[in-house]
Amino acid sequence: MIYLTRRERFSSAHRMYRDELSEQENYRIYGKCANPLWHGHNYTLFVTVKGSLEGDLGYVMNSSRLKEIINERVISKLDHKNMNLETDFMLGKVATTENLAVSIWNELEESIKKEGAILHCVKIEETENNFIEYYG
Repeated sequence: MIYLTRRERFSSAHRMYRDELSEQENYRIYGKCANPLWHGHNYTLFVTVKGSLEGDLGYVMNSSRLKEIINERVISKLDHKNMNLETDFMLGKVATTENLAVSIWNELEESIKKEGAILHCVKIEETENNFIEYYG
C-alpha cells in the first residue's frame, strides 16, 4: 500500500454556535469561538490518499490531479471566506474543525475514487497546538 499526502493552506473565518441556544449557552459550550463578530484561522489541510502501484505510471495518483481536486472542491470554497455563510458544504453545521474535516472528506471522496485512489485521511491543523484527523 502506498500513501500520498498533499498539503494545502487556507484562511477562513468562522463562528461556533447553534441558533437555538442563547448567547450565554453558546459561550458556555464554545467559549470565545462563539464570538458573534467571528474570528479566523490560517488552516493547514493534509489530504492523504492510498492505493497500490498500478501499471507503468509508478504512482498511486497523479499529485497534480490531487492538487486540482483539493483546490476545486475545497480550497476555492474556504480560502478568505466565512465558512458559516459562504461555504456550501458547511451551511447549517456548527463550524468546528471536526465538522469541517468530515465535510471536506465528503467533498473529496468520490473525485479521488474516480482517479483510482482511496481517500485515507483528512487532517486539519487549526492552530499549531490543535489538529483533527478524520479517517472516514
